[in-house]
Amino acid sequence: MPSPGSPELGRRAGDSLALPPPPQGAQQLLRKVWHRLCGAPRMGRVPLAWCLALCCWGCVAPKGAQAETDPFVGSPRNITGARGLMGALRCELQVQGEPPEVTWLRDGQALELADSTQTQVPLGEDGQDDWKVVSQLRISSLQLSDAGWYQCAVVLGGKTFVSQPGYVGLEGLPYFLEEPEDRTVAANTPFNLSCRAQGPPEPVDLLWLQDAVPLTLAMSHGPQQTLRVPGLNKTSSFSCEAHNAKGVTTSRTATITVLPQRPHDLHLVSRQPTELEVAWTPGLSGIYPLTHCTLQAVLSDDGVGVWLGEPDPPEEPVTLQASVPPHHLRLGSLSPHTPYHIRVACTSSQGPSPWTHWLPVETPEGVPLGPPENVSAMRNGSQALVRWQEPRAPLQGTLLGYRLAYRGQDTPEVLMDIGLKREVILELRGDGTVPNLTVCVAAYTAAGDGPWSLPVPLEPWHPGQGQPVHQLVSEPPAPAFSWPWWYVLLGAVVAAGCVLILALFLVHRRRKETRYGEVFEPTVERGELVVRYRVRKSYSRRTTEATLNSLGISEELKEKLRDVMVDRHKVALGKTLGEGEFGAVMEGQLNQDDSILKVAVKTMKIAICTRSELEDFLSEAVCMKEFDHPNVMRLIGVCFQGSEREGFPAPVVILPFMKHGDLHSFLLYSRLGDQPVFLPTQMLVKFMADIASGMEYLSTKRFIHRDLAARNCMLNENMSVCVADFGLSKKIYNGDYYRQGRIAKMPVKWIAIESLADRVYTSKSDVWSFGVTMWEIATRGQTPYPGVENSEIYDYLCQGNRLKQPVGCLDGLYALMSQCWELNPRDRPSFSELREDLEKTLKALPPAQEPDEILYVNMDEGRGHPEPLGAAGGADPPAQPDPKDSCSCLTAAEVHPAGRYVLCPSTAPGPTLPTDRSSPPPPGQEDGA
Repeated sequence: MPSPGSPELGRRAGDSLALPPPPQGAQQLLRKVWHRLCGAPRMGRVPLAWCLALCCWGCVAPKGAQAETDPFVGSPRNITGARGLMGALRCELQVQGEPPEVTWLRDGQALELADSTQTQVPLGEDGQDDWKVVSQLRISSLQLSDAGWYQCAVVLGGKTFVSQPGYVGLEGLPYFLEEPEDRTVAANTPFNLSCRAQGPPEPVDLLWLQDAVPLTLAMSHGPQQTLRVPGLNKTSSFSCEAHNAKGVTTSRTATITVLPQRPHDLHLVSRQPTELEVAWTPGLSGIYPLTHCTLQAVLSDDGVGVWLGEPDPPEEPVTLQASVPPHHLRLGSLSPHTPYHIRVACTSSQGPSPWTHWLPVETPEGVPLGPPENVSAMRNGSQALVRWQEPRAPLQGTLLGYRLAYRGQDTPEVLMDIGLKREVILELRGDGTVPNLTVCVAAYTAAGDGPWSLPVPLEPWHPGQGQPVHQLVSEPPAPAFSWPWWYVLLGAVVAAGCVLILALFLVHRRRKETRYGEVFEPTVERGELVVRYRVRKSYSRRTTEATLNSLGISEELKEKLRDVMVDRHKVALGKTLGEGEFGAVMEGQLNQDDSILKVAVKTMKIAICTRSELEDFLSEAVCMKEFDHPNVMRLIGVCFQGSEREGFPAPVVILPFMKHGDLHSFLLYSRLGDQPVFLPTQMLVKFMADIASGMEYLSTKRFIHRDLAARNCMLNENMSVCVADFGLSKKIYNGDYYRQGRIAKMPVKWIAIESLADRVYTSKSDVWSFGVTMWEIATRGQTPYPGVENSEIYDYLCQGNRLKQPVGCLDGLYALMSQCWELNPRDRPSFSELREDLEKTLKALPPAQEPDEILYVNMDEGRGHPEPLGAAGGADPPAQPDPKDSCSCLTAAEVHPAGRYVLCPSTAPGPTLPTDRSSPPPPGQEDGA
């Protein structure tokens, strides 16, 4: 931009005028005219002829020559004002002919929406067409953006004339851009406060005040300051003062409320079958004493609050208050042998403290509340059969068995432990008559015996030969209480026939299975996909110690692998469940010391060529073994299978078996099966929140997944999603990114744009993949970017295109997806922020309702219009920056082979899946498998 005093912004003084010289007697008159119009005489500096020509040009020049002279007689003046005040600028010009329109400029740029007024006053006499034009620019409220050089511009005779510039400056008291905010903090807990101000004039210095008292050590020589407070023991107020050359401005006063610290050391003091006593240590509360503590209790079975002792629990947790001190509370009217979760918060006059973490507790077992029912004693010759039924009253624990007591008139009482049987036969002496023989029964648990039943008498008998009654206990003889022998024979024949028919059916089914290679049965049992197991082969029997010794790894790593390595002979492989780019997954059985565990076995296709790669893989396995999160697939172990070629053996990863399979197949089956299964929005958002929670855990462990997609997320029996398939995952050992060293086939439709270009992976590139996974869930398993080839994905993204909003998808969910696809990785949210937003969205949703009808309709292929690029439905995402200049052509190979997904017809109606997932179970009840 030209400087304000340059000829381009000033008048056109350099233009020459071809006028005849003035008469000789007129010089004195022209000197006076010049002095009047232009100031002091310029004799000696400018030829007097030029002055005469300039002064007489308006009189002697012909009409229309006015355009050659500067029309401005008044230019804008310099003004300086404070922020928010009104300002005005004025320029004046005289023209001959039709008055022109005045345009205002700021820093050489036209002000299109300027608040200006123009006044035109005729000056001509005796038919002269002279005009005076006055233009005034009004600035209603001065702001920092209004500062600059202002000029007027007109067009006369095809030429543009610009006035002298005037400067508008902004000076005043400092203006706050950020002020301290009210907040609550725990006593003696550090926190930060922020304050930011600006001029002009600069510099701006900040001074903090606590309770209206300046903090001498909190003076900042700059426009921004963060005050770090080491902790407070009482509620206080904070403000900041901004100083500059014009004066002082004070910010708003922020109130910092001091609450008690979170209680700690919540523990169980004593427990009884119907009551628990808990105690805790209160946190610091500053100068404010604690008034009371509040305890909340819920049942651990479903996480729903229960009023202790009432049969119908309310929806909210039980809240009990205890005066303090002492800091303990006794809970009564509990159910025996029942798990609970409890937590505590303490309150002062300033407010409540944060809650403690949930503490799992359990009441011990109690004795049965009632005796066994329907006790009977029947005598058959020399035998007495005693029978009874289980008590109807609550057992208050696990039934361990029954005790029987009998006595006669002349014999002592005899106690017998019958176990879990509900009948016993007593052998009687002689003729079977015992005087005044009575029998009673009681049930018992680990806590002790319950009440005894009423004594049941037998008919009197006379003493005879035989052993004492208390020594004669035996099993019931077959002839006394059995059916005729031909009934037994008929039953045996029928049973044998049933076993034979069942065996023939199983053999036929097994042959058909083997012939056609079926893995997934097209049936639905209670809304769950059924997987049948068949052993295929097993590894050779070599010990773990021999395997580790043969690898040649370091002793330190070998010691860490004791709990990770699994003997190969303990793993048996079955059918192949699926096969991807990086390996195949098969059913398997892991033989443990006292049980057989059903597992998923993944064989890796990635070859290990060097010992360093082998040690990296085993070190990563050691870290994955330590994963402990309900939404992350835990590693059971690793073993090696022999390699036919030279080199190191191929790794085999052993993982828990997931009942419902992978999430992508589950979503496809729910939408495209013969009996579609309704998946409410609440369940879909729960799936997203589970994945975000698992990825948040992995990111805190500094792991990059690199292959996050619905196909790599598994569903356990609790319908919780577990992030799985770590075949591509890498730990970030150095820095915050991982660069892929060798080129491999990658799932390009899920990979972030920077990873496609540079093969650089960070946690933010996993966030991009998570956004695509959210889109998969929202569309019930559709393939991303339909109609776009893998080789076209990079150019498609570089043009600013993104996946479109799915039909029926909440606007808030799609906004989260769009944030995951920001071009700059730093602008993408973290997994912690995503999990919190998804949990808030899930909490805000209404309870799931049963659908009146299924809304999915299977359409024939080839009908209708072709689907546009991106997901069908919805509006385009917000415009992205155009990075065409930095994009290069990149071609990626196909990842998924054709025919990967097979839809099996259902032979049973598909019920609606469980949807009430709004209340997750308390700690310890989630299945982490």
